[in-house]
Amino acid sequence: MSQQHSAAPAPTPTTDAAVATVARRRDWWRDAVIYQVYPRSFADSNGDGMGDLEGIRARLPYLRDLGVDAVWLSPFYASPQADAGYDVADYRAVDPMFGTLLDADALIRDAHGLGLRIIVDLVPNHSSDQHEWFKRALAEGPGSPSRDRYHFRPGKGENGELPPNDWESIFGGPAWTRVTEPDGTPGEWYLHLFAPEQPDFNWEHPAVGDEFRSILRFWLDMGVDGFRIDVAHGMVKAEGLPDLGDHEQLKLLGNDVMPFFDQDGVHDIYRQWRLILDEYSGERIFVAEAWTPTVERTAHYVRPDELHQAFNFQYLGTHWDAEELRTVIDRTLDAMRPVGAPATWVLSNHDVTRHATRFANPPGLGTQIRLAGDRELGLRRARAATLLMLALPGSAYVYQGEELGLPDVVDLPDEVRQDPAYFRGAGQDGYRDGCRVPIPWTREGSSYGFGDGGSWLPQPEGWGELSVEAQTGTPGSTLELYRRALAVRRDQADLGAGDAVEWLPAPEGVLAFRRGDFVCVANTTGEPVTVPAYGRVLIANAEVAETGGEARVPADTTVWWTAG
Repeated sequence: MSQQHSAAPAPTPTTDAAVATVARRRDWWRDAVIYQVYPRSFADSNGDGMGDLEGIRARLPYLRDLGVDAVWLSPFYASPQADAGYDVADYRAVDPMFGTLLDADALIRDAHGLGLRIIVDLVPNHSSDQHEWFKRALAEGPGSPSRDRYHFRPGKGENGELPPNDWESIFGGPAWTRVTEPDGTPGEWYLHLFAPEQPDFNWEHPAVGDEFRSILRFWLDMGVDGFRIDVAHGMVKAEGLPDLGDHEQLKLLGNDVMPFFDQDGVHDIYRQWRLILDEYSGERIFVAEAWTPTVERTAHYVRPDELHQAFNFQYLGTHWDAEELRTVIDRTLDAMRPVGAPATWVLSNHDVTRHATRFANPPGLGTQIRLAGDRELGLRRARAATLLMLALPGSAYVYQGEELGLPDVVDLPDEVRQDPAYFRGAGQDGYRDGCRVPIPWTREGSSYGFGDGGSWLPQPEGWGELSVEAQTGTPGSTLELYRRALAVRRDQADLGAGDAVEWLPAPEGVLAFRRGDFVCVANTTGEPVTVPAYGRVLIANAEVAETGGEARVPADTTVWWTAG
């Protein structure tokens, strides 16, 4: 395992002056646009087919010019990569495939110099089975103090041959794996809510909390501006690890409080973490990946003494339907207002089918699908959905490549797939590879500008026509739409700010709301509609015709107006 944190020169803690270069305004995170980089698939600097930190660093000016406020990096820590880096072997080291700690330090400093903030992933629910703690636990055997840092239990049955309880892995199959003890005999079982290579920490053990508080300080001293907390609803398990009593547990996720998810004890952890974060200048933030039954329960994670933001998965899973969207928007704003936290809005990420493909298909297929659908329809709806998202009060997240209108790659050959869920029965659909295909930068080249040595997942033919090069300066391109929308959002004080919208009368299938001098109209129907012309058109994803004080808004189109 790499030991960069002991071999590399100690990073110089970021000074207040350096942090001030990105502190453009107070409470920046309340209406920030945050861009997710999936390091494997963003840019490859050394031609090995895998994206890396130097590749990201070289492309930072592109992100500045796009108009985002911060960059969230998915894990780049030392890892065997059993789950694309979410199985961490060393939380203070960079995996050699991505670079070194010095590369991370340079990336953070360059980002700050460009006015961008850096948010890194933190994975506290589980480690890799190659983490030194877990390897020691296996070697020392039953009853050792090292095993108390994870959930080791004797099995049920006459000879301990059955799992300790009936919990199922999110990736399919049992959530328990039996170990072979140092003497070669079948032994205890350990808990892993995800892959067997990802044993869950036991957060009842004080050493676990101590270790993660130290990890937080390590990266804060490096200068990061915040953490996105993976499986933020995990970590704490119900006392006694009780049986769930249901053998279709995955269907319950997001609908019920589970004995292993969304337990109240997680909030004590976050209150401790918040005290650490608040010691540092520069308004550093926490972002929760918290899958909860309701947006009201999500709000518990962003109370004033806990985390700053939580992903709005209810919004991500909403269909392109005006009534559904309005319901989720209202519930989100109503839930966040009492705790004083901003709403967040997101349409795509590294775990779900890109929204340009989801919206190309009929509703009801879920967030991981393998159907291309109507590509033209999906792109039109995706562009309109983006303008709607960026018009709402709060913070918005953009997943790399969505600004290019990239679809999911739904026809990857089975032999190239790497999603661990794909190889385990009865788990997630396992089609996450389709949204992780490296993005295209140029029209031509071995990997369309991603790097000089191909790409770790094959890119489809025609990818070059969706590239940054092909779309830059092209009127009507999705990239230019994003650039324009983000520029307008920065210039319009009413965009992003606040915690409420004023709904306006609108035809069936149409959303219309006012925020100060700003009005947004989103037509989710398949036909043009006529609405009042609310002022000067700022931006739209299709041509809007105005006559006699009225505007004809095409199908699947969002329009921004200003009366100012």
